[in-house]
Amino acid sequence: MPTEPLDPKVILDIDGYLEPDIPNITRRHDLFRKWKDTIEQHEGGYDNFTKGYLKFGLNVSSDGEVVYREWAPNAQEAYLIGDFNEWNRSSHPMKKDNFGVWEITVPPKSPGVCAIPHDSKIKITMILPSGERIERLPAWIKRVTQDLEVSPIYDARFWNPPESERYKFKNSHPPTPQDAKIYEAHVGISTSEGRVGTFKEFTQNVLPRIKKLGYNVIQLMAIMEHAYYASFGYQVTSFFAASSRYGSPEDLKELIDTAHGMGLTVLLDIVHSHACKNVLDGLNQFDGTDHHYFHGGGKGYHQLWDSRLFNYGSHEVLRFLMSNLRFWMDEYQFDGFRFDGVTSMMYVHHGIGTGFSGGYHEYFGDAADLEAIVYLMLANDAMHTLYPQSLTIAEDVSGMPLLCIPVNKGGVGFDYRLSMAIPDMWIKILKHKSDDEWDLGNIVHTLINRRHGEKSVAYCESHDQALVGDKTLAFWLMDKEMYTHMSDLTPMTPVIARGMALHKMIRLVTHALGGEAYLNFEGNEFGHPEWLDFPRAGNNNSFHYARRQWNVVDDNMLRYRYLNEFDAAMNNLEGKYKWLCAPQAYVSLKHEVDKILVFERAGLLFIFNFHPTQSFTDYRVGVEEAGEYRVVLTSDDPQFGGFNNTSLGGQFFTNPMEWNGRKNFLQVYIPTRTCLILAKD
Repeated sequence: MPTEPLDPKVILDIDGYLEPDIPNITRRHDLFRKWKDTIEQHEGGYDNFTKGYLKFGLNVSSDGEVVYREWAPNAQEAYLIGDFNEWNRSSHPMKKDNFGVWEITVPPKSPGVCAIPHDSKIKITMILPSGERIERLPAWIKRVTQDLEVSPIYDARFWNPPESERYKFKNSHPPTPQDAKIYEAHVGISTSEGRVGTFKEFTQNVLPRIKKLGYNVIQLMAIMEHAYYASFGYQVTSFFAASSRYGSPEDLKELIDTAHGMGLTVLLDIVHSHACKNVLDGLNQFDGTDHHYFHGGGKGYHQLWDSRLFNYGSHEVLRFLMSNLRFWMDEYQFDGFRFDGVTSMMYVHHGIGTGFSGGYHEYFGDAADLEAIVYLMLANDAMHTLYPQSLTIAEDVSGMPLLCIPVNKGGVGFDYRLSMAIPDMWIKILKHKSDDEWDLGNIVHTLINRRHGEKSVAYCESHDQALVGDKTLAFWLMDKEMYTHMSDLTPMTPVIARGMALHKMIRLVTHALGGEAYLNFEGNEFGHPEWLDFPRAGNNNSFHYARRQWNVVDDNMLRYRYLNEFDAAMNNLEGKYKWLCAPQAYVSLKHEVDKILVFERAGLLFIFNFHPTQSFTDYRVGVEEAGEYRVVLTSDDPQFGGFNNTSLGGQFFTNPMEWNGRKNFLQVYIPTRTCLILAKD
């Protein structure tokens, strides 16, 4: 049955300003419909099409027979080689079909016993039209390993563990949270020691921390295999292989299953925006041409990232990428994806040297890369069709309208977009403004300036701000005094007092005002000292900054624990009142002289005093609902490193007089650099 055409009225109901762009929006939706109908007619629909990993690559049947298929149209001859045939380059020839797909069946050694041993090395060797012989790692390989003492080039492994060694999932997927509180994490840096951390250690040591902190979603970075550790996982070589640096595929399955058992949703940071340019162990020039998985020439090369760009208009590339999504969902039981580099994908200029003013002409004209946008529409539509509970997030800096609107309504189909302007704002303020120059109007505008009906993930800082060359919020606030005055045995200096107070306030105001979900990068919840720098030639391959110093937050004599406790209290309170899935906040006061910010959301009253020196007694604030209110969170609590000038449980009664556009008011004591949340009894 053909896909329904788009009704322009649906778009105009969402945003009337899109009227001039209806032809372009309809055109991209028509391209999407054409692809979806092609997949339906020729491939048996999304369900069949996205199971490419069961057809391509190495697949084992119950009797031990192995079938290997590979798409390599330019090759004239192809052979399967490996430890199993002593690397004999002629003993296992493959046959090519009319679509450029090579195939071989390797019969079992004996009934039920594979002729290719588990974890043995394997490759495909091909003869090109020129007569040149090339060797590659299978494109759909599920396990690759690297021995840096021998070579940085990966070896492909035939991963087929005996039944007794395969991980069996015990827990079902938790319900998709409507108030996503996301903990962005990297397994390799999740140890205090100077080495690469493991899946096992993360499961044992980090998952309980995440749960206790009140997060309900984990976003795992750098899982897809990447040649260079310092690339942070963004130079992918083998798309179906979980990085062997951290352990085995079974270890990753255990991590995800354990997280599910704790009620945690697990997202994969998926990199479909580009691929590593490696030839010997990547997809680049896989069949000897530069236009196999990628666009040929300059169109297939990303100048800034020095990487290859996919040809999203190719049937087989779509099969590869959409099956890749399905594979991570099926094989590893991920719950969804954070799509990396969406801005680069959606525009022919890839966002290079281009600013976005918010003008609609920037989104739908010649600058739009329709093939890539249509791929994202297909990916989102397929995942939400096959896995209705799945969750997808777009990393987009452009502000593309309709990005988080369902595909059948003319959107690109993501559930959330990252609010990338928010961390930029905080860094600019801390870098360039003195405390009395903070512009509350600008802060509020940046936090609430999001597209109506499209959900945003608010965050103060992510992995980007933690990387060497930038600074975390804690480091901008406290800098070198973090080395000398974070112990309770040292005086609370003005720098540390200010830094800790603002660290808490910035996080809460972003959490409560900035979006429909919240994200934190691992370690930043407790003001992790220093920066993140992976081992590389420029730092003598040191792991000193490529780790998380859990020891500082676990030390009861250090002040990091106060920030950690506040983060947990903030998240757990949200879990009770659900402000992230409540309608956008009503801001009743932005007082630029007093530096007081007041807003209501989810029936709670939020009060912030950003003034660097002034505390206010009996400060009048407006509130819509009459009644008795009490303090349910204060950043001034001693357990959060505060001075105990305000306390939990303090009660306030409303007066029935209009104030700041609200029907009632109450009066509070609000100390300098303090935030309060009041709830109605």
